[in-house]
Amino acid sequence: MARFQPASSYQPVAEELALLPLRFERTREGRFIVSNLVGDLVTLSEQQLRQIVDLDLAPGSDLYALAAEKLLVMKNGSQAPLQLLAMRLRSRMAFLQHPTQLHILVVTLRCEHSCPYCQVSRRSADRDRYDMPWETAVRAVEVALSTPSKYIKLEFQGGEPLLNFELIERIVPHAKKRANILGKELQFVITTNLALLDEHVLSFCQTEDIQISTSLDGPEDLHNRNRPRPGGNSHQLAIAGIRRAQTVLGKHRVGALMTTTEQSLGRVEEIVDEYIRLEMDGIFLRPLSPYGFAVKTKQFFRYDADKWLRFYEQGLRYILKINREGRYFPEFYAALVLRRMLTDRRIGYVDLRSPAGIGLGALVYNYDGKVFASDEGRMLAEMGDYSFELGTLEGATYASLVLSDKLIDLVSASLTQCAPQCSTCVFEPHCGADPVYHHATQGDPVGIKPLSEFCARQKGIMTLLTRLLEESPEDAAVLRRWAA
Repeated sequence: MARFQPASSYQPVAEELALLPLRFERTREGRFIVSNLVGDLVTLSEQQLRQIVDLDLAPGSDLYALAAEKLLVMKNGSQAPLQLLAMRLRSRMAFLQHPTQLHILVVTLRCEHSCPYCQVSRRSADRDRYDMPWETAVRAVEVALSTPSKYIKLEFQGGEPLLNFELIERIVPHAKKRANILGKELQFVITTNLALLDEHVLSFCQTEDIQISTSLDGPEDLHNRNRPRPGGNSHQLAIAGIRRAQTVLGKHRVGALMTTTEQSLGRVEEIVDEYIRLEMDGIFLRPLSPYGFAVKTKQFFRYDADKWLRFYEQGLRYILKINREGRYFPEFYAALVLRRMLTDRRIGYVDLRSPAGIGLGALVYNYDGKVFASDEGRMLAEMGDYSFELGTLEGATYASLVLSDKLIDLVSASLTQCAPQCSTCVFEPHCGADPVYHHATQGDPVGIKPLSEFCARQKGIMTLLTRLLEESPEDAAVLRRWAA
């Protein structure tokens, strides 16, 4: 009769392991969020993390399998995990192969609203010297179309761009003609408060396939308080404009953004309900930024990151409830972050990039011909700080702008992979640098991250999403669908 080997003969053989790069952070519950080089996240106990770091892993154990799956450890001499990490990192950085797809033309600074949090230091509606001349617009289009990217978005901003709609009417067909010659594909967006929307504007947008982006801060009393205009009817005009644009252009071609003011705190569910009522396809819960009138009127200082994160969590949990009840309605910022956390696909959102999206992700052509590395950089210039001005359109080329010493220095300072406090942050692979924000708030493009409300908000949102993905299968299913 054949004899069996003892049970010890069938145990997995211990292997020599190597630790792969990882980052970790302690949670409020005393556990640890751990990420690998490309940001795959897992929550572990302190004992489990110590075992992985010490390579005290029994082959065949659950922890061994988890550490190998999450690319936290590998067998000594193995090349496959390194090749996989390199391939995935290359995919995540693919946005560098598509430089400067967004080009913003500030066609006027004039505006008939007087929003206390306005970030662009608008001018009164009768000052037409703040309009972009035709020659400047033509030159801006030429620079935009000379970028290496085939797909280019031209966004018309202000002020209120409909106050200089005649320029938009002329420049759109001109840009299309030039794009056709150069083999480029164009997308157009007008960012407008909709107060001046009429049938002529709508007809033009329909004919030229132009999208509309507007502002909607919530219910009537809140919107009118945040965005006052003569007559006190900004909400009425915004709602009417959204409905007309949805009817003529299609609901998918009309988007809205809200801005959180002190008055918004405690009313997030009402704000979400207003977007639901208008059949919008989602909402972007957005904090104030430290530029323009938001600083001059001290609106920016009325709440801190902790208050905003409580507002955001309440809103996100309410939105998840709406989704669980059968209505697909994403919170757009969470969807962007989740796409970074759960996939290796590149995203177009410049605030979640490293190196930063300044210049490489977007260029801004001001009404006066000055070119800025970002819209926020243009806002700083309106406050007298020209740190992010790259030059003027006169005599400039795309290459001269993006290869300027100023932009190279700014981009070099924006790498989260080697920035203090960023390089060791568990969420670094999913985050981005915001040199304009840190320059505006701390006087330095890198900034001191523990003192940064940008970092506090980013880490707060990502920690919340990580917790929701692990704690609630129902919420996790909704969140994963948003990232798809």
